[in-house]
Amino acid sequence: MTVRVRFAPSPTGLLHVGNTRQALINWLFARAQGGEFMLRSDDTDTERSTAEFAKKIERDLNWLGLAWDLFARQSDRLDRYAAEAERLREMGRLYPCYESAEELALKRKQQLSAGKPPVYDRAALSLSDAEKAAKEASGIRPHWRFKLDHEVVAWDDLVRGESRQDMASQSDPVLIRADGSPVYSMASVVDDIEFGVTHIIRGEDHVTNSATQIQLFRALGAEPPVLGHTSLIVGADGAGLSKRLGSLSLQDLRETDGLEAMAINSLLAGLGTNEVVAATALDQLVDGFDITRYGRATPRFDPAELAQMNAKILHETAYGDVASRLADLGVEGGEAFWTAIRGNIAKLAEAGEWWVVVGAPIVPVIAEEDAEFCATAADLLPQGEPTAETWGAWTGTLKAETGRKGKGLFMPLRKALTARERGPELGDLLPLMGRARIVSRLRGETA
Repeated sequence: MTVRVRFAPSPTGLLHVGNTRQALINWLFARAQGGEFMLRSDDTDTERSTAEFAKKIERDLNWLGLAWDLFARQSDRLDRYAAEAERLREMGRLYPCYESAEELALKRKQQLSAGKPPVYDRAALSLSDAEKAAKEASGIRPHWRFKLDHEVVAWDDLVRGESRQDMASQSDPVLIRADGSPVYSMASVVDDIEFGVTHIIRGEDHVTNSATQIQLFRALGAEPPVLGHTSLIVGADGAGLSKRLGSLSLQDLRETDGLEAMAINSLLAGLGTNEVVAATALDQLVDGFDITRYGRATPRFDPAELAQMNAKILHETAYGDVASRLADLGVEGGEAFWTAIRGNIAKLAEAGEWWVVVGAPIVPVIAEEDAEFCATAADLLPQGEPTAETWGAWTGTLKAETGRKGKGLFMPLRKALTARERGPELGDLLPLMGRARIVSRLRGETA
């Protein structure tokens, strides 16, 4: 049996780190099992779903490298949901209800006041055909509830282990709205059956929903897929992310923060496990992927850790993997330049800044007390264009000639040549700068 999983976002907003983690875990699980990953657009919420958000979700998944093998759009399948709803009606498992939202809210309030759980009382089941006809004649359109079997639903969860829900404590869920449109549970189960989804992996906020869906799968004549529910991530301070997800969208992390796709993949794949691997390619995350490594504890997402991961991945990234992006930044230094500076950048955009230092005019920073030393350094720079050996020979001569050593020798050279106090090894930068530029900067000239 081929493993098939699905990621089913609603196109009502941008992908953020929370739902991206679910997409990534599903993708890694499928690839580790030699299976298939399906993208399904759950766009039945016509008031909030937009084609623009759907396109941006696809764009973000492609940027992360999470290619899908199958695609479906729920708005294209409304006839299938209607047909399956009719089947449930004929079985007596789907029944019409006429209460308004206000009436249901009042019922819940009364139940809570009486110390009872706010469970739907199935009052609609006692309505006669004449009473139903009268309500519909008055313009009330029913919503349709799925009649649960009051039993304990149990399953072996991929993450949580043995799980169970007493369905007598749950309200019969609405599957069809008054306007005739299906809710998430109805459409999702029909799709999972017809597309052959074998495993459903999602957040633990779906646990109760999953128990309901298990009954729905069986009512429609199918065995439910294997279920797995991962813990939801929170912020570094332990607070929920829900109010801050706008700033943690994939779009902002890419376009505003300038972060690498593999930094996001690496951190999100490791959250909730005992190991976070800095991977430069998705294959590294697929190798050895084991969903049972995800624990029950609540993982914390820390933007500072993401920034550190981004820097670490850039430090290990080969030139060929960034060459075209460096060209887009106007960087022309080739592999030698990338090798020289990659260990000192936290974001790729900083490579452009170092290219300016290496190849464009800058104003050197020379303290008054270092001016004579820098002039001497210019005179003692070995003849010819600098090579990999120039730095060692040059600084050895300077040390012997001036008596300077350590920071007193190296810092004035760094500030004169780069106008910065920190950065890549100067020995690696000299061949990129060229002799004329080095001499000019040491003499205090903009070059």
